[in-house]
Order: sequence, then C-alpha cells, then structure tokens
Amino acid sequence: MRTTFLAKPGEIERKWYVIDATDIALGRLSSVVASILRGKNKPQFTPNVDTGDNVIVINASKLKLTGKKASDKIYYRHSQHPGGLKHEIAGDLLRDNPARLVEYSVKKMLPTKNTLGHQQFLKLHVYAGEEHPHLAQKPEVLDISNLI
Repeated sequence: MRTTFLAKPGEIERKWYVIDATDIALGRLSSVVASILRGKNKPQFTPNVDTGDNVIVINASKLKLTGKKASDKIYYRHSQHPGGLKHEIAGDLLRDNPARLVEYSVKKMLPTKNTLGHQQFLKLHVYAGEEHPHLAQKPEVLDISNLI
C-alpha cells in the first residue's frame, strides 16, 4: 500500500533566496515569493507544515505597477473603532514605503488567519534598495524571469 509523504518540521532544510524586483510587476513578483514562502516549489510540500524557504527581496522601489494601479488600487485597513477606516493608494505607497507595498501583496497570498501563515510571512525580508544585512546566510540569487 502506498502512503502519502508528510513532511515533519524537523526534517525540513531551509534555503535563502535573493530576488531582484527591478522592472517586475508587483503581482507576478508576489505570487512567486508567496509560493516559495509556502514551500510549493519543493517536492516535500505539505499544506499544514511550514516547508518554505527564506526570501530576500531587493530593489522593491524599482518594481512596476501595471495599468492604472498606481492611482486606482487602494489598500484599506480599519482600527475597529467608529471612523477608523484608513486607506493608502498603491502609487503613494510605492513612492513612500515600497517594502510595505510588497509585504501587503505577499501577505494576502499566504494563509492569513492562522499561525502557519504568520510563520511563513516572518521569513520574508524586503528592502527598498540594493543592500541587505543577510550576507552571512549565503543566499542564492534566484532569477524569476523564467518563473513568471
């Protein structure tokens, strides 16, 4: 009888990847990053175990928003108090804090209402410029132009 392989948390080997976001559309970048964070690129993927790798996104300020998303896409949040609805326009967010724009986009592609999604999201590191402080982890450069 054949049984389905289920990964155990102690058996998982994690890698570090660096992705350059220069001239890549936000949604395409986010879907690839979310897939790596979940571990869907590995043969031992198990939906209820965090099998993903760590991802470093650099040059987030140079990614592109296609169409009219820079002016029309709005990110809402609410403080749960009356009158507490706040919003940010994607173009302004790209100009002011591009790392948060990528984090918002990737976070919505992960399981959002449980601790598994939180564990996976903590392995994402986004930087607006070229420099990052994770050289000690020896990250591999991942070219995602062939993945999208």
